[in-house]
Amino acid sequence: MAAGLDFSAIDWHAPWLAPWRERGLPLARQVVAGTPVAQVLGSVPDASVRFVPQEMLPPGQAYEPFIFETRQVPTRDNLHDFFNGLVWLHLPRAKRRMNQLQAQAIAAQGVGAVRGPLRDAVTLFDENGAVLDAPAPLWGALHARDWRRLFIDLRPLWAQARLVLVGHALMEKLVFARKGITAHVYQAPVAIESIANLDAWLAHELQPQDWTRKPFLPLPVMGIPGWCHENENFSFYDDSAIFRVRPGLPGTGTA
Repeated sequence: MAAGLDFSAIDWHAPWLAPWRERGLPLARQVVAGTPVAQVLGSVPDASVRFVPQEMLPPGQAYEPFIFETRQVPTRDNLHDFFNGLVWLHLPRAKRRMNQLQAQAIAAQGVGAVRGPLRDAVTLFDENGAVLDAPAPLWGALHARDWRRLFIDLRPLWAQARLVLVGHALMEKLVFARKGITAHVYQAPVAIESIANLDAWLAHELQPQDWTRKPFLPLPVMGIPGWCHENENFSFYDDSAIFRVRPGLPGTGTA
């Protein structure tokens, strides 16, 4: 199938796919061999939801309420929906909580042309989010958008950090990685001991009163040490189109 060409491009040895490799690699191989994505994901016995072809979503039915009411995830034959399914398989409690918040907001406000602050924040994180467990100095530099301190001066501290992708659109973009890819990062106040531990903690963290303010920070992920060979040369961080100077602060940062 045509989708298999993109699936063959996935580099399962990339550091950002380490948590997903054991389960994701054999599933992706099935897609490359011609099996539809919904069928491949549906073959996993311990899934908390059913993955169904996109055609199962009734015309006019909103996507999130359909999932919430039926526990069925409409799935297309593309990387985007494959990675969405992979996150459902690994973070079922967090995904269910995000889906619940979306469905409740739609029930209260309707779909509308504008999502509203809660749905906007949850959608942004669901599509492009990540969770970062890192030493305090790294967080200080990230808050300041002080990229040279974050990626050069404090570079050894990244060995103590762990970034876990949550956003399926982010995973899709990284299949064809480019310098400007940015994640919206949420802080993990405790060590990420396992994906199951992360799932339970993140599901509890998803509280409407906190998430309406978008409690995450932008992080250009290709600047992370070990994520691309090019950033071993520190001139990589001189690109002001990516690592932007923040007005009012010395050094580099982003607006």
